[in-house]
Amino acid sequence: MTRRLVSALAIAVSVALPTAVSAAEFGTAAEAKAMIDKAAVTLKDGEAAALAKFNDAAGGFRDRDLYVFCFESKGGAFTAHPNKALVGSDVRNLKEKDGSPLGEKLFAAQQEGTVTTVQYKFPRPGGSDPVPKETYLIKVGGQACGVGYYK
Repeated sequence: MTRRLVSALAIAVSVALPTAVSAAEFGTAAEAKAMIDKAAVTLKDGEAAALAKFNDAAGGFRDRDLYVFCFESKGGAFTAHPNKALVGSDVRNLKEKDGSPLGEKLFAAQQEGTVTTVQYKFPRPGGSDPVPKETYLIKVGGQACGVGYYK
């Protein structure tokens, strides 16, 4: 009887463990919110220094699949993003896989000093199928910045 119980527990742990490990690979809503709040404070302390930190992989604003991105609040040009190819391009040109205007949603959602949210579907890193994602977005001065997490 005890041997069966131990075997059953071992199987249960081995089945549950991969799920727990894979879930830990992704940031949570609370972690994304904390990161955007930290980014807003950093922007208020100095825009140029903040953007340099956001663009630096070792700047303290990247954690697993969470990162800060920013765009000019009036013109829409990306000023910070882990994908350097996007810096300088217009956020309003971003589309979801189905063609929905993701960038226009982000641009329209910016509000000075207030965190807003934008929901959309986007592939996880390394994936191609879109899944639900939400971005926390805030406008501070001339920058609108966001941090998104997968639901």
